[in-house]
Amino acid sequence: MTRPSAPSAFPDWHGTTILAVRKNGRTVIAGDGQVSMGPTIVKGAARKVRTLAGGKVLAGFAGATADAFTLIERLEAKLEQYPDQLARACVDLAKDWRTDRYLRRLEAMLLVADASSIFTVTGVGDVLEPEHGVAAVGSGGNFALSAARALIEETDLDAEQVARKAMKIAAEICVYTNGNLTVETLGA
Repeated sequence: MTRPSAPSAFPDWHGTTILAVRKNGRTVIAGDGQVSMGPTIVKGAARKVRTLAGGKVLAGFAGATADAFTLIERLEAKLEQYPDQLARACVDLAKDWRTDRYLRRLEAMLLVADASSIFTVTGVGDVLEPEHGVAAVGSGGNFALSAARALIEETDLDAEQVARKAMKIAAEICVYTNGNLTVETLGA
């Protein structure tokens, strides 16, 4: 007999689409501003993309905001410990996130990028680098990812143009995504 899963202590929050695009030496992370609780939009202009490490690293988050801020603070400490070693900082964060009793309870995902790399970092220990220079997380992540993959390969748009257009497409399809974007860019 299968037991039904216990209800989550967290409300049914949705409403984040974070997209990272790397093309021709430029890296962009774009995030929409919508936060929803059930069928209600509770905020339309949240800022879910940040610059870290003196402007050398970008981070976007999906999930519980306080949890994401905790993880971003931990990532900043790792970046201070391992300057200019984003992959190592992300792996160390993922290891701590998976093994620390407090961090294990955090419900968020991070997209992290520098001028040469993009990583998706999760609480189950994943540090994933995309094959095609595009990664996405959040409720509308798959919509934005699909649009960006098509645009990056089939057009001459630059990284920021791809990110903006893909996020616009995601906002037109996903009810948990809006067009209030925060866009941060690294590179030429």
